[in-house]
This record gives sequence, structure tokens and C-alpha cells, in this order.
Amino acid sequence: MAVIGPNDPYDSFKKYSEIWEKLINDFIQLWTNNQEFAGMSPVGTEANSRYLEAFRKNQEALAGILNIPTKSDLTNVASLTLQTEEKIETLEEQILKLQDSIQIQNKEIETVVEVAKEIIKLTKQLKTELVKTNKELVYTKDLQSELQEMKSELNKLSHFKEEFDMIKELLKKDTPAEPLIAGVDSSK
Repeated sequence: MAVIGPNDPYDSFKKYSEIWEKLINDFIQLWTNNQEFAGMSPVGTEANSRYLEAFRKNQEALAGILNIPTKSDLTNVASLTLQTEEKIETLEEQILKLQDSIQIQNKEIETVVEVAKEIIKLTKQLKTELVKTNKELVYTKDLQSELQEMKSELNKLSHFKEEFDMIKELLKKDTPAEPLIAGVDSSK
């Protein structure tokens, strides 16, 4: 632990600082409570603002000649940077929304593709069945044609049977009990 003695420079500096602070505060208090100072204050402020405006214009002209940025240039750049960042954030949000939308559409497309594959599969099955049905239809037509021919033949046979039955009936009526066969003697 350090012992602070009567000749400590920090302690002396602190005492003088406190004295100066009190004197400056008293001086400022005196001037601000003075009517003449209060009356001259707006004039001084106006002159100071004109001086600052002229200084700013001269500074901008000099900066333009030396091709260095001014405070307003830096303010404009900062403003443009903030606007650019906001637009970039907006674009990023829109890109994310687009990516989500694209993913949803890709899923929908995948679903449609799966449905299309099923439809193609069913179409191929239907085509195979159609070919089979067409073959069966041709076979059925052939059978029908053959059946028509058989029916026609049966009609002819039926017609022949009727004629045969009629001839048989006629023969029964006209012939003796024993049939005569050519070249055979029935008396023997």
C-alpha cells in the first residue's frame, strides 16, 4: 500500500483541477446571468452559423478540387449503403420465398409425374387388353362366320331331311311290302 505524503503530485493536480473547475463554472454562471450576454448571444450565434456555412461551402469547394469526400458525401454514401442493405435483405427474402415456391412446385411436378407414370402403365395394360380383345373379336367373328355357314348347312340339311321324309312317305304309300332291288328276284 502506497503512502500519500504532502508532496504527492496526483493530490496536487487534483486540488488545482478542482480550483480551476470552480473558477470556470463561476465565470460561466456570471456570463449566462448577464443581460448583455443574453442579448448578444443570438447575434453571436447567427454570426457563428454564417461563418460555419461559409466554411462548409469553402470546404466542399476545396474537397471538390482535391477530389476528396466531404461529410455530406459520406452521409450520402452511408444512406445509400443502408438503402442497399435493405434492398438486399428484401431480395434475399424474395429469393427464399421463390426457393420455397420452387420446392413446392417440384413436389407437385413429382406427384404429377408419378400420376402420369401410372396412367402410362394403365394405358399400356389397356392397349395390351385391346389387342387381345381385338384378336378375340376376330376369332369370334370367324366363329360367327363358321356358325353362319353351319346354320346354312343345317338349313340345307333340314331342307334335305324334309325332302327325304317326304320321299320316304311317298315310297311307303306306293311300294309293296317288300322292296325291290334291281337285279334281285324277290320270289326266291
